[in-house]
Amino acid sequence: MDGKNDTAVTYFMLVGLSEHPRAQAIFFCLLLMSYLVTLLGNTLILFLIHYDSHLHTPMYFFLSNLSFLDICYTSATVPQTIINCLVRIPIISLGQCLAQMCAGLYLGVVECLLLAVMAYDRCIAIGDPLRYSVRMSAQLCAQLAGASWISAFLLTVVPVLTMPLEFCGQHIINHFSCELLAILKLACNDLRIYELLIMVTSSLTLLAPFAFILASYGRILGAVLKMRSAEGRKKAFSTCSSHLTVVIIFYGTAISMYMMPQDKASRDRDKIISMLYGVVTPMLNPLIYSLRNKDVKGALQKLLGEKNVP
Repeated sequence: MDGKNDTAVTYFMLVGLSEHPRAQAIFFCLLLMSYLVTLLGNTLILFLIHYDSHLHTPMYFFLSNLSFLDICYTSATVPQTIINCLVRIPIISLGQCLAQMCAGLYLGVVECLLLAVMAYDRCIAIGDPLRYSVRMSAQLCAQLAGASWISAFLLTVVPVLTMPLEFCGQHIINHFSCELLAILKLACNDLRIYELLIMVTSSLTLLAPFAFILASYGRILGAVLKMRSAEGRKKAFSTCSSHLTVVIIFYGTAISMYMMPQDKASRDRDKIISMLYGVVTPMLNPLIYSLRNKDVKGALQKLLGEKNVP
């Protein structure tokens, strides 16, 4: 296991925190709690948007996409990680590991693109409010959301399937899940093409959308400063602050993971960062959007009020 040989790899061992039982027990409790909060919070957001007709707007259409995405994103890796905390030697088959890697990579890229689409929606809503309903039609919203899901598939899953990895010796993955960068460290392919592909894909799915979001918020800031009404400025900042908070957390951690130089010392750092954008962000999304959003809180109060009526 310590060196390469000619034996084909059929399984991997996920180290995680298995060498530290006490830390793993704490990690198990935190991870389980985070996953339950993610499921409950995002499911509640989906239900409220479907339930309340006042939330049938482009902004909440994209938010419902984000909530559905976060449920899928965490479910792709977190349940397996929770199970691994309960066994002494966590083992995953090669096929399951590659499937988990593709799913996590694909859904992560969808989130990158979807956050950029949400920034565009806010830019139109604040910069051109009189024509907002015309410019952000239901058809265009569906096309933008669909383009995010389809583009992410073409940028992630298709390249992985067309350039399969080969493993010929090492079994141990120093990670909680089958993360792309952790998997590549064990591959015996010529990794130069993969490293180039990661740089190109990261530029298209991280740097380009992030730059687009910054440009959108630059236009939003300009539009807000031109508003004469203090109440209007406050409302505009309120509707954008939730999205901007999510963007900073998600893009900040993802860029530091995939755009920073990799070395041996970065392995433990990568495990922590992957938990931030793969577990913490999906858990915080419904909390951020519900606690900082009057419409969502109003829909929840309306639901609870009607449920309490005899």
